[in-house]
Amino acid sequence: MQKMIRGSLAIGLFVVLGLQGCASQSSSPDVYNGSQTQREQTVRMGTIESVRAIKIKTNNGQPSGLGMIGGAAVGGVAGSMIGGGNGSLLTGIVGGIAGAVAGNAIENGVAVRDGLEITVRLDDGDLRAITQETTGEMFQAGDRVRLLSSSGVTRVTH
Repeated sequence: MQKMIRGSLAIGLFVVLGLQGCASQSSSPDVYNGSQTQREQTVRMGTIESVRAIKIKTNNGQPSGLGMIGGAAVGGVAGSMIGGGNGSLLTGIVGGIAGAVAGNAIENGVAVRDGLEITVRLDDGDLRAITQETTGEMFQAGDRVRLLSSSGVTRVTH
């Protein structure tokens, strides 16, 4: 029984670490990965037309399954400890299912971040919409901004 509990705790730890990895992906204009540094960027100036709050799914709507697997393992072990004899098998199954559902929901909740859809009228008259993670930087219609573009990634900054 001790080995089973330790095993489920280890699985739970892997789930948490896996979710941490998902949480470190960023679409913030303030975060650059190593390959984006020391690269020239195109700078265009414009004026904000509108700003809209959005939600960004960092897992592209596809959970890794770690939350579900870890939740099932922890729920199964916890459930099996409740019943006795054949009852422990049934409560283990029910606990595993409930844990899988809860683990999946937690993983999906961790993978959602607040973002902005910023529509900018460039000085040449073109209209562009850029989505990015919300940071401390405030944007509102009428603000003059810079669009920094490199390798298909565009960021809006003041």
